[in-house]
Amino acid sequence: MLEPEEIRLSPMPKTWILDLDGTILVHDGPYIMGKDQFLPGAREFLEKIPEKDMIIFLTARSGYEKAHTLRFLKENHVRYDHIIFEAGQGERIMINDNKPDGLVTAIAVNTTRDRFCQTEFVTDYSMGTVYD
Repeated sequence: MLEPEEIRLSPMPKTWILDLDGTILVHDGPYIMGKDQFLPGAREFLEKIPEKDMIIFLTARSGYEKAHTLRFLKENHVRYDHIIFEAGQGERIMINDNKPDGLVTAIAVNTTRDRFCQTEFVTDYSMGTVYD
């Protein structure tokens, strides 16, 4: 899905799967600027993700870049649950089942490189329920 203005989400705990370069951080920042740098609005967005939600970072960065990436995230107090290095540079495909009430459980947003996502994620308390 191209970047929509707004996405309505249930109040249920979520899993955020986020790319790093060009999405959260300036693409190739360590090579261009000598260091990583957040895209405007990215850090604030990450800080607003509720503690009950899971954050997974994906990056095509190699093992060679792992130490400085983890150091940057730690120094900047970026909370995450998992980080996957050496993810392919091509498409990232997620397949998930919808809930019985019709709640769509896989959402993809494609942004413009080096421009943080402008989509507003709104919690809609009429959506979703707790499932076993």
